[in-house]
Amino acid sequence: MDEETKVLRDYLMFTVPHVTVLAGAILGILMIIGVPVNVALGIFAIVYGLMLTVLGLVIRPHVSGILLYRLSMAFFVGLVVVGAVILLYGG
Repeated sequence: MDEETKVLRDYLMFTVPHVTVLAGAILGILMIIGVPVNVALGIFAIVYGLMLTVLGLVIRPHVSGILLYRLSMAFFVGLVVVGAVILLYGG
């Protein structure tokens, strides 16, 4: 395994769970205060996608050549788009 792949693996292993917990806490708070489910899920998807995208941009100089990195960034941006679609059409 080359150095870039190890950096990406460590990044995914140590940062994504923390971001997931934070975004899940935001979703839980939205549900507790009575926000409609579609709106809460849309906000969750946008916040989660934005946080993951920012983390991906931080690590970009180290792993930009890896296909897995490009696919994960496409997924992160897609998550933001899906959240916006949920808010626009589902809320």
